[in-house]
Amino acid sequence: MRIWFNKTFSSISSVFHNLRQARIAGGVTVIYTHTNPAASAFLAADEAMVEPAGLVGAAYLDWCLGFCQQHRIDYFWPAKESVLIVQHQADFARVGTQLIAVATPETLALLNHKGDFYRTLPPEVAQAMACIAVTDTAGFDRAVAELSQHYAALCVKPAVSVFGLGFRILDTQRDSITHLLKGVEYEIPLTELRAGMEHTSTFPELLVMEHLSGAEWSVDCAGRNGELLCGIQRKKHPLAGYGQEIDNNADIQGMVERLTAHYGLNGLFNIQFKARADGEPSLLEINPRPAGGFGMACLAGVNLAEVFLQSLVGETVVIPPIRYGLRVGEVSTPVVLPSLV
Repeated sequence: MRIWFNKTFSSISSVFHNLRQARIAGGVTVIYTHTNPAASAFLAADEAMVEPAGLVGAAYLDWCLGFCQQHRIDYFWPAKESVLIVQHQADFARVGTQLIAVATPETLALLNHKGDFYRTLPPEVAQAMACIAVTDTAGFDRAVAELSQHYAALCVKPAVSVFGLGFRILDTQRDSITHLLKGVEYEIPLTELRAGMEHTSTFPELLVMEHLSGAEWSVDCAGRNGELLCGIQRKKHPLAGYGQEIDNNADIQGMVERLTAHYGLNGLFNIQFKARADGEPSLLEINPRPAGGFGMACLAGVNLAEVFLQSLVGETVVIPPIRYGLRVGEVSTPVVLPSLV
């Protein structure tokens, strides 16, 4: 089985390791391409090649189709241009390649836009935090005024972002020089953000939200066309350096099962939750890709990549016991990277 991953995040290495360890008839060969010739994930793949830089849209789609033919790709797991590529699933089938898509093109686009996602999330599927989308200064002022009546702290993040980029808690007490000198992260003075809007009165959609101050979970999942095969909960310790605990929260398990079914999720994906101060978990987001902590989840006793492949090829899916309560973490390891020439 030859599986190709195109350009994606460097954290994909742990997925490659688990795919190559999967006990599947005929074995697994992982092919990885990236525009960066020194991409560290090359070290974890069986075959690694450099993608041409600058290709987007139809030109990139044509290159992907040619790559699949030339390299006899059985399964293509797209990341870059995933929505466009999944829209052309039939074209890949004609060259003998099956796409592994986490969802339909429409659902992928929805998951990538947090504003649209929260607006359309059925409350019977999962609970999300209170949220108001704004695109101008007046809307921001109204959102802060309204939400402040109900919640002790507020936060903001762009409607479209990854890795939590742009997330900030609104600080109503300290100024930016205090943040700088004290090393405060992920907070922004409300008055200074508001002053900045005087020069940028309209902007791309920004979400003003209730800040959730409780525990945080990251759930790594294997699913098959809307059926959750296995989900492993990693509960993050509030202090850095204390690792994460493999958890078994029934409310989160229920929401993960319903979200997987509602959005027809497939393959390997990640769902994140955070609790209010009273402990009630709330949905943060669905990541239509494996998370950076995927390898830690698999230490709980289940190779999620193997579970998905078993389902993909029609083998009996075997879920070993999950080691709840296990504390896991990661260490950085020095490596020699591929040459740039």
